[in-house]
Amino acid sequence: MPDLPTGRSARVDVLLPGSLTATDGGVVSTCSLVRDEGRQIIVDPGMARSQRDILDPLEALGVAPADVTEVVLSHHHPDHTINVALFPNAAVHDHWAIYRGADWEDSDAEGRALTASVGLIRVPGHSNEDIALVAGTPDGLVVFTHLWCTATYPVDDEVSPDLDALRKSRARVLAIADVIVPGHGEPFRPSPETPR
Repeated sequence: MPDLPTGRSARVDVLLPGSLTATDGGVVSTCSLVRDEGRQIIVDPGMARSQRDILDPLEALGVAPADVTEVVLSHHHPDHTINVALFPNAAVHDHWAIYRGADWEDSDAEGRALTASVGLIRVPGHSNEDIALVAGTPDGLVVFTHLWCTATYPVDDEVSPDLDALRKSRARVLAIADVIVPGHGEPFRPSPETPR
């Protein structure tokens, strides 16, 4: 899959908007649901004050944890992975493999299509293993990524192993995204103020 999915039929719901400091609720990963072609895809089921903070909004959308078909991990930091076991029937996607129960399938994330409207790309920057989910929706392209924690933070990621890679990956995402769902905040539309 190139950067742009061919389809535009995915539906996107943010289940739990993330936060990053004690003043706004602690360290919480933004957790989302993407639905397309019968797939129920959870993105970054990480830290939350309670597992119910993820499960209640999911169930309100009519999706039971056992109905989730895939989980996508943007990277391996525990604050984005700690609740992956809530979805016992899901295939788990990361930067280099797909995991199903005890099966490990080597599969580079770059260009991995989940449906015609949903795919994965590599976007190193926050870590060397970062991936983004790109969802083609009727309203445009939505990119789920940890290249930003929020719409304005960080300018330069203090934990980035490679700031040049971060900037290149941000440029790649900004070239295609109508909406960005960041690692620890509310979705935002890119603007000239978006950190490059």
